Amino acid sequence: MINATELGRRLRAARDACGLTQDEVADELGISRSAVAQIELGNRSVAGLELAKLAFLFGSDMRELLADEYVAERDPLGALFRANGDVSQDPKVTRRLRECIALGRELTHLEELLGFDRESAIAASYPLPQPRTKWEAIEQGARVADEERRRLGLGQTPIPDLVELLETQGVRTAIASLPEDVSGLTLSDKRTGLFVVANADHHVLRRRFSLAHEYAHILVDRERFGLISRTSQHDDLIEMRANSFAATLLMPAEGVRLFLANLGKGRPTRAQLDIFDDQGVAVEVVEARADPQTQAVQPYDVIHLAHHFGVSGSMALYRLKSLRFLVPSEVERLKPVIEERGAALRRILQLPEPAHADERNAFRHRFVSLGLEALRREVISKAKLVELARMVDVRPNQVEQLLREFELETEPVPVVIPDDG
Repeated sequence: MINATELGRRLRAARDACGLTQDEVADELGISRSAVAQIELGNRSVAGLELAKLAFLFGSDMRELLADEYVAERDPLGALFRANGDVSQDPKVTRRLRECIALGRELTHLEELLGFDRESAIAASYPLPQPRTKWEAIEQGARVADEERRRLGLGQTPIPDLVELLETQGVRTAIASLPEDVSGLTLSDKRTGLFVVANADHHVLRRRFSLAHEYAHILVDRERFGLISRTSQHDDLIEMRANSFAATLLMPAEGVRLFLANLGKGRPTRAQLDIFDDQGVAVEVVEARADPQTQAVQPYDVIHLAHHFGVSGSMALYRLKSLRFLVPSEVERLKPVIEERGAALRRILQLPEPAHADERNAFRHRFVSLGLEALRREVISKAKLVELARMVDVRPNQVEQLLREFELETEPVPVVIPDDG
């Protein structure tokens, strides 16, 4: 059991690692700066709720702060915020990101309690040289995506659940409200490992692309401490490589070709087959011509293609252009229809809209399930389960209902009133 002096030393070390001032910590706790100073000197005791808030603020864990041995670790978000000041200007943004990290740490802790081997689920690594040209950046991204699809055994089929795929590769995922220009971020945390966050304020299909984009940074740019992806940086070669990876991962070239072929589209208007004898001499040349009008890609083709691969209509349009199924003039013809009337076309074609609410809560079901299993094995208490459930917006009465339904507990769940401080 550590004493007050040692705890104060650890709290100061954790604060320094985050680059926070005593004034900033005082504001978060709602106490004076001198009180924070006294805590760090070991002259003032720390209430349990205060310690929980400090651990959250420092990107740490109460268990780590109170452990027999402690080494202050650099706070990944703190470093990212210092390098990207605009992201940390809104306290709601910084708090939500810290909540994501805290949630990831709790999930990791649950897995450890349940004996999960996370070492067996570590994403692959593709160390590549820095691209020197746009061509090289695009080529690298597409090549890595094709190789990753091959490694994962995905073939040319759509990826139904990208979040689940990333989780199987040891990558934690989350969504949080970020500045409009920021599509996502990637960072590495001591306790959670590899972590990607997509902008919750963006459309669900755009977030899906952002997660694939951040996965590229995990696979190729892992040596970097953390990366923030911005729309305004689309000409940056690293970001261009990640965009190329995301487009190819979500819409593989051969998969797109096969889908168009099933629609009777995508064939060249003129094809030639040469037949040779055993001496290599051409004995016959056969030509076939298709009416150019039959091969013209239409708005409904793009809408169906986008739905099939789980991407936006605009993304499908530009993917067709990059694969040379469309020329620039055709893109200009189709673009206003897709952007302005795409939603109406999907409804007319009876294609379901993406489930925004389900996507936002994709993480919750696994987190709660692991919590229930941990309770069943008696490695966490009921009060801890309630605390964990609250982190993913599951209310105590809902926890009580779950326990009754699964016959895990019949006594009332303790109701803890959160201190919003």
